[in-house]
Amino acid sequence: MSITTEIEHPADDDIVDVLVIGGGPAGATAALYAARSGRTCRVVDKGIASGALGMSREIGNFPGLIDPVPGAHIVASIRAQAERYGAIFVADRVTAANLDGPVKTAWGAKCAYQGRAMIVATGSMGRAAALPGEERLIGRGVSYCATCDGYFFRDQAVAVVGATDEAGEESLLLARLARRVHLLMPAESLRAPGALAAELAANPVIEVHRSTLVDEILGQNRVEGLRIRARGAAASVLEVSGVFLYLQGARPIVDFLGGQASLSAEGCLVVDSLSHTSVPGVFAAGDVLCKHLKQAVIAAAEGATAAVAADRFLSGHAKLRPDWS
Repeated sequence: MSITTEIEHPADDDIVDVLVIGGGPAGATAALYAARSGRTCRVVDKGIASGALGMSREIGNFPGLIDPVPGAHIVASIRAQAERYGAIFVADRVTAANLDGPVKTAWGAKCAYQGRAMIVATGSMGRAAALPGEERLIGRGVSYCATCDGYFFRDQAVAVVGATDEAGEESLLLARLARRVHLLMPAESLRAPGALAAELAANPVIEVHRSTLVDEILGQNRVEGLRIRARGAAASVLEVSGVFLYLQGARPIVDFLGGQASLSAEGCLVVDSLSHTSVPGVFAAGDVLCKHLKQAVIAAAEGATAAVAADRFLSGHAKLRPDWS
């Protein structure tokens, strides 16, 4: 089975000043600062609960908060603040990018996105290793995008693997196409708003498997099933024709850059003191830099620095200027 999709290309007048990839504390703060400086800004992000802060149940050390709150609340608040100044947030997964030339392009599942400057704030929750059978069956039933490939599995049984809001939303999309959708969650509960969890539970096409791991993807020329293992139970085989993976790990998410920007030995993006990568007009902030101290407030500060640096780059100035606003 060959799984492909055509990606819509944006119109010339849809090119923004600052394109941000990732919408956690670094990306959302970068959008806030870019928008406040009068720059058009678009943020492409997989979902609030897909990042480290959005997954945190309780944050009590973020400045300005008297009482602890869920991490997703902090991210949502920064996003709302950025949107107030004109930033646009798009839910999509970026899979490739072209950093050459004065306009940078990022390709997602829904369309291509372009900006005169790009800020990479994709965090460090990428997977270090594939599941057994995954690489062999990519394009033959293994997919990472239901929006792209769900149509190929009409009236078939499929599995979605993950426990974030992205996995939940993709399950709902597949439920409109597939005969049966198995949502396999490594965790006991979905890291997503309660309304989404309720919608999943109420959908008759979706079967939720809690605390369930995938040991292997089965099939030689196409996906034929999954070897799964629920907590406290023996391994079993789940027969499906396709599997959509939304798993996470602890590795910088930089694969979509295709080696166009310099990385450290640990696979982290390398930046100078002004958050500039090795590519002119491309900046980076947050956990994708692999700083030792992974704190939301530090990621937010790096997002602000990257946005101010991007603004100066677009203005043709080499140095930052103080911004006390």
